[in-house]
Amino acid sequence: MQETKKKTIDATDSAMIKLLQQDGRISNTDMARHLKLSESTVRSRLKRLIDDEIIQIVAVSNPFMLGFEFTGNIYIHVEMKKIDDIVSELKTFQELWYIILTTGDSNINAEFIVKNRDELNDLLYNKISKIDGVIRVETSVIMKFEKRNYIYGTALD
Repeated sequence: MQETKKKTIDATDSAMIKLLQQDGRISNTDMARHLKLSESTVRSRLKRLIDDEIIQIVAVSNPFMLGFEFTGNIYIHVEMKKIDDIVSELKTFQELWYIILTTGDSNINAEFIVKNRDELNDLLYNKISKIDGVIRVETSVIMKFEKRNYIYGTALD
Protein backbone atom coordinates (compact mmCIF):
# COMPACT_ATOMS: atom_id res chain seq x y z
CA MET A 1 0.00 0.00 0.00
CA GLN A 2 1.30 3.38 -0.89
CA GLU A 3 1.43 6.12 1.70
CA THR A 4 -0.13 9.44 0.93
CA LYS A 5 1.33 12.62 2.30
CA LYS A 6 -1.24 14.46 4.39
CA LYS A 7 -2.18 17.81 2.90
CA THR A 8 -3.06 20.61 5.28
CA ILE A 9 -5.65 23.34 5.12
CA ASP A 10 -5.89 26.65 6.93
CA ALA A 11 -8.84 28.69 8.21
CA THR A 12 -9.41 30.30 4.78
CA ASP A 13 -9.46 26.91 3.04
CA SER A 14 -11.86 25.69 5.72
CA ALA A 15 -14.19 28.64 5.18
CA MET A 16 -14.16 28.04 1.41
CA ILE A 17 -14.92 24.35 1.88
CA LYS A 18 -17.84 25.11 4.19
CA LEU A 19 -19.32 27.49 1.62
CA LEU A 20 -18.95 24.85 -1.09
CA GLN A 21 -20.54 22.20 1.13
CA GLN A 22 -23.60 24.45 1.43
CA ASP A 23 -23.69 25.29 -2.30
CA GLY A 24 -21.28 23.62 -4.71
CA ARG A 25 -22.38 26.07 -7.42
CA ILE A 26 -21.25 29.20 -5.57
CA SER A 27 -19.15 31.35 -7.87
CA ASN A 28 -15.59 32.32 -7.10
CA THR A 29 -16.73 35.95 -7.14
CA ASP A 30 -19.44 35.34 -4.54
CA MET A 31 -17.07 33.29 -2.41
CA ALA A 32 -14.45 36.04 -2.58
CA ARG A 33 -17.02 38.67 -1.57
CA HIS A 34 -18.26 36.55 1.33
CA LEU A 35 -14.72 35.85 2.60
CA LYS A 36 -13.37 39.33 1.81
CA LEU A 37 -10.68 37.94 -0.52
CA SER A 38 -9.76 38.66 -4.10
CA GLU A 39 -11.34 36.45 -6.76
CA SER A 40 -7.86 35.42 -7.94
CA THR A 41 -6.99 34.24 -4.41
CA VAL A 42 -10.16 32.16 -4.25
CA ARG A 43 -9.51 30.76 -7.73
CA SER A 44 -5.91 29.72 -6.93
CA ARG A 45 -6.84 28.25 -3.54
CA LEU A 46 -9.74 26.35 -5.07
CA LYS A 47 -7.46 24.94 -7.77
CA ARG A 48 -4.99 23.76 -5.11
CA LEU A 49 -7.74 22.15 -3.02
CA ILE A 50 -8.96 20.26 -6.08
CA ASP A 51 -5.47 19.38 -7.40
CA ASP A 52 -4.40 18.12 -3.95
CA GLU A 53 -7.57 15.98 -3.82
CA ILE A 54 -8.73 17.70 -0.64
CA ILE A 55 -12.09 18.43 -2.26
CA GLN A 56 -14.02 17.30 -5.29
CA ILE A 57 -16.86 19.36 -6.70
CA VAL A 58 -19.61 17.17 -8.15
CA ALA A 59 -23.38 16.94 -8.41
CA VAL A 60 -24.54 14.44 -5.79
CA SER A 61 -27.57 12.61 -7.12
CA ASN A 62 -30.06 10.08 -5.83
CA PRO A 63 -29.43 6.90 -7.87
CA PHE A 64 -33.03 5.72 -7.38
CA MET A 65 -34.32 8.93 -8.97
CA LEU A 66 -31.96 8.33 -11.92
CA GLY A 67 -33.46 4.92 -12.66
CA PHE A 68 -30.97 2.65 -10.89
CA GLU A 69 -32.70 -0.25 -9.14
CA PHE A 70 -29.95 -1.24 -6.69
CA THR A 71 -27.33 0.60 -4.67
CA GLY A 72 -25.55 -0.48 -1.55
CA ASN A 73 -22.39 -1.62 0.17
CA ILE A 74 -20.05 -4.49 -0.55
CA TYR A 75 -17.77 -5.86 2.15
CA ILE A 76 -14.80 -7.68 0.66
CA HIS A 77 -12.61 -10.03 2.67
CA VAL A 78 -9.22 -10.57 1.02
CA GLU A 79 -5.80 -12.12 1.39
CA MET A 80 -3.83 -9.14 2.70
CA LYS A 81 -0.74 -9.88 0.61
CA LYS A 82 -2.85 -9.41 -2.54
CA ILE A 83 -4.77 -6.30 -1.46
CA ASP A 84 -2.99 -3.84 -3.79
CA ASP A 85 -3.75 -5.95 -6.87
CA ILE A 86 -7.34 -6.47 -5.74
CA VAL A 87 -7.89 -2.73 -5.23
CA SER A 88 -6.37 -2.01 -8.65
CA GLU A 89 -8.82 -4.38 -10.29
CA LEU A 90 -11.80 -3.08 -8.29
CA LYS A 91 -11.03 0.46 -9.47
CA THR A 92 -11.75 -0.64 -13.05
CA PHE A 93 -15.39 -1.53 -12.30
CA GLN A 94 -17.77 1.26 -13.33
CA GLU A 95 -20.39 -0.01 -10.87
CA LEU A 96 -18.14 0.81 -7.90
CA TRP A 97 -18.01 4.52 -7.21
CA TYR A 98 -16.43 4.39 -3.75
CA ILE A 99 -13.72 2.02 -2.53
CA ILE A 100 -12.05 2.21 0.89
CA LEU A 101 -9.62 0.13 2.94
CA THR A 102 -11.01 -0.56 6.40
CA THR A 103 -10.32 -2.07 9.76
CA GLY A 104 -12.69 -4.57 11.25
CA ASP A 105 -14.21 -7.69 9.78
CA SER A 106 -13.72 -6.84 6.10
CA ASN A 107 -10.62 -5.38 4.48
CA ILE A 108 -12.24 -3.43 1.66
CA ASN A 109 -15.62 -1.73 1.56
CA ALA A 110 -17.14 -0.45 -1.66
CA GLU A 111 -20.36 1.21 -2.65
CA PHE A 112 -22.10 0.18 -5.84
CA ILE A 113 -24.81 1.43 -8.15
CA VAL A 114 -26.36 -0.92 -10.74
CA LYS A 115 -29.33 -0.74 -13.08
CA ASN A 116 -30.88 -4.08 -12.18
CA ARG A 117 -30.51 -7.47 -10.50
CA ASP A 118 -28.62 -8.94 -13.49
CA GLU A 119 -25.94 -6.24 -13.21
CA LEU A 120 -25.66 -6.83 -9.45
CA ASN A 121 -25.31 -10.57 -10.05
CA ASP A 122 -22.62 -9.97 -12.68
CA LEU A 123 -20.72 -7.59 -10.40
CA LEU A 124 -20.73 -9.96 -7.44
CA TYR A 125 -20.32 -13.36 -9.08
CA ASN A 126 -18.52 -12.71 -12.36
CA LYS A 127 -16.29 -9.80 -11.42
CA ILE A 128 -15.47 -9.33 -7.73
CA SER A 129 -15.65 -12.97 -6.61
CA LYS A 130 -13.32 -14.05 -9.40
CA ILE A 131 -10.48 -11.69 -8.43
CA ASP A 132 -7.48 -13.65 -7.19
CA GLY A 133 -7.18 -13.16 -3.43
CA VAL A 134 -10.84 -12.38 -2.70
CA ILE A 135 -11.95 -14.71 0.07
CA ARG A 136 -15.54 -13.65 0.71
CA VAL A 137 -17.97 -10.96 -0.44
CA GLU A 138 -20.95 -9.68 1.54
CA THR A 139 -23.55 -7.24 0.28
CA SER A 140 -25.92 -4.81 1.94
CA VAL A 141 -28.57 -3.28 -0.34
CA ILE A 142 -29.83 0.23 0.43
CA MET A 143 -33.60 0.26 0.56
CA LYS A 144 -34.15 3.99 1.09
CA PHE A 145 -32.08 7.09 1.82
CA GLU A 146 -33.20 8.65 5.11
CA LYS A 147 -30.44 11.26 5.40
CA ARG A 148 -27.86 12.36 2.88
CA ASN A 149 -26.10 15.48 4.08
CA TYR A 150 -22.63 16.50 2.96
CA ILE A 151 -22.37 19.60 5.13
CA TYR A 152 -19.99 18.51 7.87
CA GLY A 153 -17.43 21.32 7.90
CA THR A 154 -13.77 20.59 8.52
CA ALA A 155 -11.71 19.44 11.51
CA LEU A 156 -10.64 23.08 12.00
CA ASP A 157 -14.19 23.96 13.19
